[in-house]
Parts: sequence; structure tokens; C-alpha cells
Amino acid sequence: MPILLFLSVALIAACGLIYELVAGTLASYLLGDSVFQFSTVIGGYLFAMGVGSYLSRFVTRGLVARFVSVELMVGLVGGFSSAALFLAFAYTQGFQLILYAIVIVIGILVGLEIPLLMRLLKNRLEFREMVAHVLTFDYLGALAASLLFPILLVPKLGMVRSALLFGLINAGVALWSTYLFRNELGAHRLLRAACVVVLVVLSAGMAGAERITQAADDSLYADEVIFARDTRYQRIVLTKWKDDVRLFLSSHLQFSSRDEYRYHEALVHPGLASIADARRVLVLGGGDGLAVREILKYPDIASITLVDLDPEMTHLFSTHPYLVTLNQHSLTDPRVHVINADAFVWLDQTSEPYDFIVVDFPDPTNYSLGKLYTTAFYRLMAKHLSAQGLAVVQSTSPLFARQSYWCIVETLKQAGLKTYPYHLYVPSFGEWGFVLAGLNPYEPPSRLPDRLRYLSVSTVPQLFQFPNDMLPVDAEPNRLNDQVLVRYYEHDWREITH
Repeated sequence: MPILLFLSVALIAACGLIYELVAGTLASYLLGDSVFQFSTVIGGYLFAMGVGSYLSRFVTRGLVARFVSVELMVGLVGGFSSAALFLAFAYTQGFQLILYAIVIVIGILVGLEIPLLMRLLKNRLEFREMVAHVLTFDYLGALAASLLFPILLVPKLGMVRSALLFGLINAGVALWSTYLFRNELGAHRLLRAACVVVLVVLSAGMAGAERITQAADDSLYADEVIFARDTRYQRIVLTKWKDDVRLFLSSHLQFSSRDEYRYHEALVHPGLASIADARRVLVLGGGDGLAVREILKYPDIASITLVDLDPEMTHLFSTHPYLVTLNQHSLTDPRVHVINADAFVWLDQTSEPYDFIVVDFPDPTNYSLGKLYTTAFYRLMAKHLSAQGLAVVQSTSPLFARQSYWCIVETLKQAGLKTYPYHLYVPSFGEWGFVLAGLNPYEPPSRLPDRLRYLSVSTVPQLFQFPNDMLPVDAEPNRLNDQVLVRYYEHDWREITH
């Protein structure tokens, strides 16, 4: 009997942590700034747990019935938390209010669980043994949940089903408890019936999870959603309208198939075409294979190494029928070697030199991405440039995020690189910016590959000319221990959207 009780402790601890992780992850996906989102979600959750623990002192009778009722409420609120948050973001203006309301409610209920369970156990175990075992299994359950969430649950089940699964576990513990504590419970038929009802409701939610996320996606995205998947690192969504396919990563547009050629031609060719006898190229990010497609237009390129964090991304763009047509099967070309790893860590662990490095990460919306725009990262990158080598960095919009753009330029300078900022107009994005960087002076190319749809030799020098509203502004460099770029970026885009 005790081991069954302690297993219950581990399960309810795992459930509580999963709901907290779901809330923090979804807030990061949808709002950005992962440090702020996780800090406020965790802080609010722990505060609410303290409130719940305090309130437990006022529960004096019917402890088993109260414990089972709390489990059922946690199962319902926590189980449907992810679905509710997706729908709130899609259909309301009060996402953050609903987010913290759910966090507080779940926290209070979870804070009630352990004190009530310990009081139920006090007549069965010595106090010292009870506290030791309850806390041990509580922490073990939390550890299991923290490992399962990124490795198995999110990639295999997604956010909505993961929360519902643990809602079912909470309801199962509630039903289980009516048998474990049947002597203390007394009349129990109605309570068991309530457990069965909650289990049926949550099971129905599991069965309809796809429709819930589809409804949220249909409201969030103007066009038809043809693919959506949660991965360990991001939410990948593809939409389609007529011949226009768009990629969104964690709600941020990455490209439109109608005009992505402008972006990727400008990203690759001004730098690569200027390097004589370039043979080895490194692409950091760019898991869609579109930059690689452009690089493969150079017949003398011997090898391309693509380092992208998310294996789901590179798999999708290696196998999806439409996407492999768009990137011209670039990721399966024999000259291309795909590595799924953190670019920062990978660069630190390899010593290979490259003639051209493409840095094509998503915008620095959070500190995890912001580290890839720091002086530390650019110094590490510079060590991998060959004697004639150049790097190009995707650098957000010099019009809409002006201080962010020039912060990236300044950061590259502080890393000891010569910089050559440039920009172009991409209809789906507006004005967009890049920075060429290297140890040697840069000269625009005198020749470009055939079959380019946008760039020509005469237009390349024009990319390096900035109008008055995009000229340099003061900005501090972005450092690993002080990521001013993330704050600049948040401020710049808030000014545009408000």
C-alpha cells in the first residue's frame, strides 16, 4: 500500500510540472522573450502553490473527498490548459490575463495536493518517514516530467495532447485514491462517478485535440494550414494560398514561396560570388535548404555543411513533396552534409575552416536566439573563416528594427570583423537587412551565377546604399552576459505594432 501512495505522489508532481512547462513554453512560442515568460510563469506558479498550501489548513473534514476533488479540478484545468491558451491567443485579446489566471488556479490546486495527502498519511507512517518519502517521490516525479517533456511528449504528442494526457493521469489518481482510502472515504459512489465523467471528458479532449489546434491555427493564420507540428525547439506551421506557401516558426514568418528567392539570392550571392575559388561553405541555421539551393549554383563548391538545431525542420524540408521542389532537393545533394546541433556548441567543437559562412538564424526574439548574435559567437565564427573567407549574417529589418540592425553591425565590428551592411525589399517582409563580414576588404562581384531571378551585377552595389530613414543609429554591441539586442528588438517591434 505505501508504495502505491508514493507512486501517486510522483504522478501528481509530474502532472503539476508538466502544466507549468506547457504554460511557459506556449507563452515563449507565442509571445517571445523566453526568459521573461518562464520567469513570470514559474514565479506565479510557485506563489500560487504557497497560497494553496496555506489554504489547506482550512480543510478540516472529509480529507479524502477534498483530495479527490482537487485532483479532478487539477486534471480538468491543467488538462485543457494548452488548448485554452491556443484558443485564447487565436480568438481573444486577453491571452496574458488568461495565461496567468490558469497558472494561478493550477498552482493553488497543486499547492493543496501534498498537504492534504500528507495529512491522510499521518496515521499510517511515522512523521519523519512520511516527509522523507513524500518529498523524495515528489522530486522524482518532477525529474521524470522535466525529462519526458522535451524528449518525448512535445515531439510525439504536441502541447495539447501532452497536457490532456497528464490531466487523465490526475483524474486516474483521483479514481485510484477512492480505492486506496476507501475506509476513510465512506460513501463514494458519487465521487467515483465524477472521476469517470472527468476521465471521459479528458478522453474526448484527447480524441479532438487535432481539431482544437486546427481551429486555433485557422484563426491565427490567414491561409489554409497544411502542416503543423510542435518540436522540442519550436512550433512549425506551413500555410498555403494558391501557389503561395509560407513557413512560420513559433508564429514568426520565415518565408513566402512567392518572393523567398529575393531574400535568398541577396543572402548568398553578394558574398559568395566575390570569393575566388570558394570550395567549402558552412550554413548555420537555414534548415529549409533554400540558402543551400543558391550555394549549389556554384559548380566549384566541393562541400556544404548545414548546421540546424531542429531535426524535424531538416527532415521536413528533405521529404515534403512541395518543399523539396522549392529547395530543388538541396538537402539531399551529395555535396551537402546536414548536422542537427546547437551552432554555438558545434562551432566550438570543430576546427574546420570555410571560405564562406551563411548565418541564417531566426530574429533574436529571445535570449536563446540572442546568444547567436553576440560578440562571443561572432569571434568563434571568425576563427572558422579561411584567409579569403567571408560571412553573411541575416540581421532583421533596418527599417522596422533599426537599432537592432545596427546593433548587429556593431557587434560584428566588436568581434574584430570588417562589416559591409546591405539591404533589399522583400514584399512579404518589407525592407530586410544583412551584413557581410570578414577580415579583408570586400569588393562587389563582377560575375553572378546564371538563372538568378532578382540579382544582377549592376544591382549588387545598390544594395549597400541606405536611405536616410535606415542610416546608422547608436547601439551597444550584443554580449553574451548582456544581451541588449533582445531588448532593442522587443522595443523596435513594439514601436511598429503600437
